[in-house]
Amino acid sequence: MQIDPVCGMQVDESTAQYKTEYKGKTYYFCAPGCKKVFESEPEKYLKGGPVGMGGEKKPWWKFW
Repeated sequence: MQIDPVCGMQVDESTAQYKTEYKGKTYYFCAPGCKKVFESEPEKYLKGGPVGMGGEKKPWWKFW
């Protein structure tokens, strides 16, 4: 399992439909929206951790 770098959701890399490569590493996403947001500002999510689609920083368990 991998963690979606945008929303913090767990993603099974063996069945993930949405993924992208950045600086030689593959990142997996739960939905196309998370992938699109990540691709627009990858360093934001890699440095700060998951912040959700609204850009608000909060613990992963509060996204649901």
